Amino acid sequence: MKRFDNKWMRAVLPALLIHCSIGTVYCWSLFKNDIATYIGKPVGEVEWAFSLAIFVLGMSAAFGGKFVEKDIHKSSLLSALFFVVGMAGTGFFIYQKSLIGIYIFYGIVMGIGLGIGYLTPVKTLMLWFQEQKGLATGLAVAGFGLAKVIASPLMETLLGARNSEGILLNASNIYTMFYILAGIYLVMMVIGHLLLKKPAGYEEESVQATSFSYRKVLTNKTFIGIWLMFYINITCGLALISQEKGILAFIGFGAIGLVSSLTAIFNAGGRIVFSSWGDRLKDRNSIYKIIFISSIAVILLTILFDGINNSMAILIIALLCIVNAGYGGGFSSLPPLLSDRFSLNTISTVHGLALSAWAFAGLSGNQLSAFILEKTQSYDMVLYVIMGLFTIATLISMFLVKPEKVSLESEESNWKEKAVTN
Repeated sequence: MKRFDNKWMRAVLPALLIHCSIGTVYCWSLFKNDIATYIGKPVGEVEWAFSLAIFVLGMSAAFGGKFVEKDIHKSSLLSALFFVVGMAGTGFFIYQKSLIGIYIFYGIVMGIGLGIGYLTPVKTLMLWFQEQKGLATGLAVAGFGLAKVIASPLMETLLGARNSEGILLNASNIYTMFYILAGIYLVMMVIGHLLLKKPAGYEEESVQATSFSYRKVLTNKTFIGIWLMFYINITCGLALISQEKGILAFIGFGAIGLVSSLTAIFNAGGRIVFSSWGDRLKDRNSIYKIIFISSIAVILLTILFDGINNSMAILIIALLCIVNAGYGGGFSSLPPLLSDRFSLNTISTVHGLALSAWAFAGLSGNQLSAFILEKTQSYDMVLYVIMGLFTIATLISMFLVKPEKVSLESEESNWKEKAVTN
């Protein structure tokens, strides 16, 4: 079995199995209307289940980082259990027509599985790929992005035929789909759990684990800068991605499904390209400058040529693809950037804390563009605001995120170390 003990079988494959499972949270838009119709509630109320899932994802990662740091086997099993129980429970409470039950199981229970599962394979990947950390995290996080492309056809098949108004012919398919998917993802995530393993000879540095200072991280200017630019990138990405269909319909572009698949590919591709590109740069923070400036450039071009009002489909598709690629690249470039600044030993904890930005961006991104459109009825105004935010993120990347390594040991630990040496 020694031939299976390599980075592809012990890190990449299990990471993909876990991330391709939990990434299906992004398929929400495929069935949210069906849930609302079946349980007899407005779509706006049902929508909060997804927002809650993303919020709990970020917060469970923030609070669960130290647990993941200690034992990836417990954390990978726990993520599988929470995710699968959350999915099956969602199916049960759709059947019961209980919106509160859906909030609890899709939003909270499944959300915990998402956060722990997202975090679990990251450090293991970087340990196996010491010289190509960006490529490693890019491959795994691409699985999270590609999950929607892979799972969407399966979900459409399980949901079955619809009438001319888009309502399911067999309404019970909506909850049975969740039961079937729970079984499929249980198998995938348990296989991922069994395969996941750190390189031979690696032992956790217990001193680092016990002397880690949360206060030092949360008050560090570099961490604050990384948190803010990560938050802005997700907020801007979600603000535009959530209006993708609306913008394409506004310019009269018919092949919305084709563009949706194309932007999903750019989203996943950006996760690999940007993070692996970062492996070849002197300072990995430069990759964020590239992401932000390329996004600003394509937004500026769209505004200058009045691309939306002139129905310039090529320019609009380029805008959506580039922002999607940068959105994905921001996720995959985060763990290697944090490991460069704060060391690999405590990366699961620091990465988890940084992912709390995702929790808050998940609540603010979609709502930002919806609010602007409600007040102005202008997609151009959405672009102006997003461009302004990307400009702020660029300035943060340039002036706040310093290149120096940061020590995260507590003052008590440093005092003890000095006492021993004296």
